[in-house]
Amino acid sequence: MGGAVKPPVHPTAVVDDGAVIGTGTQIWHFSHVMAGAVLGENCRLGQNVFVGRDVKIGNRVKIQNNVSVYENVTLEDDVFCGPSAVFTNVREPRSAFPKNPATGFLPTRVARGATIGANATIVCGVTIGTQSFIGAGSVVTKDVPPYALVYGNPARVRGWMCACGQRLPFPTAQSMGQAACAACGRVYELAETGLRELQDA
Repeated sequence: MGGAVKPPVHPTAVVDDGAVIGTGTQIWHFSHVMAGAVLGENCRLGQNVFVGRDVKIGNRVKIQNNVSVYENVTLEDDVFCGPSAVFTNVREPRSAFPKNPATGFLPTRVARGATIGANATIVCGVTIGTQSFIGAGSVVTKDVPPYALVYGNPARVRGWMCACGQRLPFPTAQSMGQAACAACGRVYELAETGLRELQDA
């Protein structure tokens, strides 16, 4: 006997007119997606997620419970946001001096495949590189390189991550040369310009 078909938008969730929701995307309890937001296909928004005006979210993005994605934040394909991760869009907020969204909100971009751990805080105006990994509880105040593992307050580069999510066996975060992922076999090269995956010849 098959289970009941789950609706893509829970009855307690609010999706404003003018929001675009891709095929296969699920939105759970008490979440709110504002007008102008665009969500791609096969995303999953957990409980109590807020998506602001004109936010762009790619395909297959997973946003866990209690995350607010404010205006001027972009999440590219395959991004993962852990529970209670925090985004901002104003660096010097004052209640008595509200910012103009067109000029005072700083853009934040989370590139393809990046992971943001639970309770991490992303200060606005940064780019989180593709396949990077932000440790739980970190405070990100500057750009994160592709494939970098960062954590701490402020977050610093502590190592490098494979696309499959395993830490690469470089002796230190500054060790130049090549390393292979023990889990999937992908091979990477670390140089002064950053980490890159080596393609098969």
